[in-house]
Amino acid sequence: MANFVTTLDGAAVVDGGSSAINDLDDQEMFAAIRTVPDFILVGAETVRAEDYRPVKLDEQRRKMRLAAGLEETPHLVVATRSLDLDPEMRVFSDPKRRVTILTSEEAPAERFAALSEVADVVRMSGTAPDDILHYLRLARVVLVEGGPSIMGQFVAARLVDELSLTMSPMMAAGVSVRLAHGPAAEPPLEMRLDTILYGDRSLFLRYLRA
Repeated sequence: MANFVTTLDGAAVVDGGSSAINDLDDQEMFAAIRTVPDFILVGAETVRAEDYRPVKLDEQRRKMRLAAGLEETPHLVVATRSLDLDPEMRVFSDPKRRVTILTSEEAPAERFAALSEVADVVRMSGTAPDDILHYLRLARVVLVEGGPSIMGQFVAARLVDELSLTMSPMMAAGVSVRLAHGPAAEPPLEMRLDTILYGDRSLFLRYLRA
């Protein structure tokens, strides 16, 4: 499944990230959706742009997960071919919630060594969606949170089963990428509208694969 926020005119990034787009209702929806997955998947570009932090849920949501037979907190997975991440970044600040980094066999050895001090770094033959999902094959639910490049790869590979989309009531124009950016899906991946919710400002749409 995937969770994204966009402006009315389709911008997924404003001022370098999505924080300028969302509101308190979207933040609450973001936290609620994180109750569901075994793994949360993000690309390194999103980790840098959003200054990602360790995954943390409130007590009620942790209890809900345990009652459903899940681990107390979903596990964060970062996909990056280049390993262009700083070991001092906030996302690596909680040793109790150690991040898994999936990377390619060509990733620089010095970056591999440095990041291995703060995360579990795994070299794979590739970091395409098929490779990632094969590694995470024991999961019931994988949640893609960003960014547009990794989402674009999953759409092109036709591996999106569910999309939670927040429509923010603003228009940004400019040259921002869409929520899925990259190779085209041939043919386009068709979805069907399942749920409509609305907050004080934003519209929330849940789509399932047709």
